[in-house]
Amino acid sequence: MVRDERPRFVGLLTIMKATRRLGLLGALAASALAVGLVPASDVRANASRPASSNATTTTSLATNAPAPICVVTGNLKRCAPWRRRDPWSTGNSIYTNAFAVGASQPGVVAYAAWIQSATTDLALYPGYEGPGATTLPRGPEEVPPSARGRLLATFNAGFYETDARAGFYVQHTLYFPMIRGLATVVRYANGRVDVVSWHGGARPGPRVVMARQNLPLLVSNGRASPLSAKNTAWGLTLHGVAAVWRTALGVDAGGNLIYVAAPNQTSASLARLLVQMHVVRAMQLDINPEWPIFVTYGAPGAVGATLFVPNPNQIPGRFLYPSTKDFFAVYASRRPGEAQPW
Repeated sequence: MVRDERPRFVGLLTIMKATRRLGLLGALAASALAVGLVPASDVRANASRPASSNATTTTSLATNAPAPICVVTGNLKRCAPWRRRDPWSTGNSIYTNAFAVGASQPGVVAYAAWIQSATTDLALYPGYEGPGATTLPRGPEEVPPSARGRLLATFNAGFYETDARAGFYVQHTLYFPMIRGLATVVRYANGRVDVVSWHGGARPGPRVVMARQNLPLLVSNGRASPLSAKNTAWGLTLHGVAAVWRTALGVDAGGNLIYVAAPNQTSASLARLLVQMHVVRAMQLDINPEWPIFVTYGAPGAVGATLFVPNPNQIPGRFLYPSTKDFFAVYASRRPGEAQPW
């Protein structure tokens, strides 16, 4: 069996190199945005691909995605448009955006993905170690080969169970019981998805087909939660540094999912970033330099896998073989409420 190509914890030297690389790229991207509007795909491409890469990039402007993300710095307002990433699909389902966070965090570029819920199926897969130890069947631990023909995107999930107790339910299997009050991404039997504060029992009812928890809500009712100000409540960071790579998953007013990854974020700054993007509710996912990953695919069959989040600790094919940690996959939907590929 092929295992992840990276160790669970990268060495200090690797982290320092990655930090320097990402800091420089972020500064370059921010400088370009300050001069004038830079297409989001250009920011992402420069940050995530070496010059020798032969990978192709979709640069068509979004036609049905959210309004551009705008950042006000002093008297200047800079806006970054969304870019479609699934031209081969009929659903217009996946758009990405890379934008300078603003004057409060000079040189920092955030990476966001918008996932249209009405045309996609969200799936959850355990890894061979994450979310935690279990004797229950873990399933494929990768994107099932039979489903790759309609694979649109994959991205990281949340913490290990040993780091933060949380519920995990998929494929009619309760791996870990649900906990009241925790932030939960839910997929219902009719295909609808949401990010909610869990108020049900330890086992989801028949209306729920997938649920993954991770800490409390970071954003609720379009506002940062009071707990977001307490950075130590949102996970142990590498070397105890307050501002690190953090990822989150939220839902907008239209019920569409928004994934965000950004370096140099505290829990409070990540919450502010999500509010700025008009997210209604959001949960923090994984943190620290090794784990952020969002992959898009340029053609059916998982062809043209491309890292949207520029993380040197990840590779585009990460979830096409057994993964250490659990992860999410996004498929082009064929009908509402269809079963998750397994």
